[in-house]
Amino acid sequence: MKAMRIILTTLSVLLATVAGAFAATTAKVYSSGILVIVFLSFCALVVVIQLIPAIAVLFGIIKGLVKNAEDANMDEVKTEK
Repeated sequence: MKAMRIILTTLSVLLATVAGAFAATTAKVYSSGILVIVFLSFCALVVVIQLIPAIAVLFGIIKGLVKNAEDANMDEVKTEK
């Protein structure tokens, strides 16, 4: 128990005396021009426009899978009678 107390005391003294990290100043956060904003907006627009057909295709695939599953169930019901 005494060894644990010595270890904790040593660690707390060591951590208390450690200097803070020397981080860079954040006074100037954003320095890009209007052209950079326009370019990034265009890239975002392209991504969003590409998502629209992808979502439509995904819904079509899911719709087709559900229809095939329903058709398979109907075939099983017909063969059981």
